[in-house]
Amino acid sequence: MMWQLSDAPRLDGRIALVTGATAGIGLETAKALSARGAHVVLGARDQARGADAVAQLPGDGSVLALDLADLGSVRSACAALRERLDRLDILINNAGLWWQPARHTADGFESQMGVNHLGHFALTGLLLDLIMRSPAGRVVTVSSKAAGAGSVMNLDPKSLDRYRPAKAYNASKLANLLFAFELNDRLAAIGSPAISLAAHPGGARTDLFRDASPGFRIANATIGWLFTQSAREGALSVLRAATDPHARGGEYYGPGGPGQFRGAPTVQRAPRRAYDSAQRRQLWTISQEATGISYPRPAETLH
Repeated sequence: MMWQLSDAPRLDGRIALVTGATAGIGLETAKALSARGAHVVLGARDQARGADAVAQLPGDGSVLALDLADLGSVRSACAALRERLDRLDILINNAGLWWQPARHTADGFESQMGVNHLGHFALTGLLLDLIMRSPAGRVVTVSSKAAGAGSVMNLDPKSLDRYRPAKAYNASKLANLLFAFELNDRLAAIGSPAISLAAHPGGARTDLFRDASPGFRIANATIGWLFTQSAREGALSVLRAATDPHARGGEYYGPGGPGQFRGAPTVQRAPRRAYDSAQRRQLWTISQEATGISYPRPAETLH
């Protein structure tokens, strides 16, 4: 039976934070969560765009000033959120850069790894105790089919050596999966009821395409409809991971149609590299050292 948005339960009284929520997958996700009764906090770098997005929500929402390319901003955002909330039920790590030219974040990280992975690693770590206060806390990290082309050799957060935009993006999306699965194992190991899942939107048409090469944009305009779906349809995978009461920690959701580009969301097998426990631990260590964020852990070794 195909999962549809109407299958999502009511979320009255729940609080969700969605990053990258001013357009595309993030905005469609925020709209749907709001329509189901959740209060949705929209993490946004541009406050004017954030206010515009809140105005589009069918229900309750607010804006949180958040720039994932600046760990100082991440810390400030989390401090501000703590003044407003005593728990967080759903965190959706959605914001992302795609095929960016070589540049660094405010903290010296390669921009795509810095925003797509490290910014979310820091955000999640700083809010994890609020998530664990929820009776059914969830962290959903949005990856991409591009994770399958990602290499663990490109996980150095500061290196621009032989930089290629596509390779950097692919590595950051692989990092999203490594993080999501490792986080779920660590939550289970400390006895938390909170779970971590991952999702990808397939070939969703979003504002990320504006950064593509002219050739890619021309191809997408002519035959892209064969392999893409709307941002609203792409958001369904994220929404199922965030709301389906039958979803389990460590699952990965994506479109179930041909090539996983389109279709209703289903549980899928992630790329093999994403399940490599040694690489997951390595990335975790690198991420903690890079961000200065430590997560709770049990006394014994996790793996």
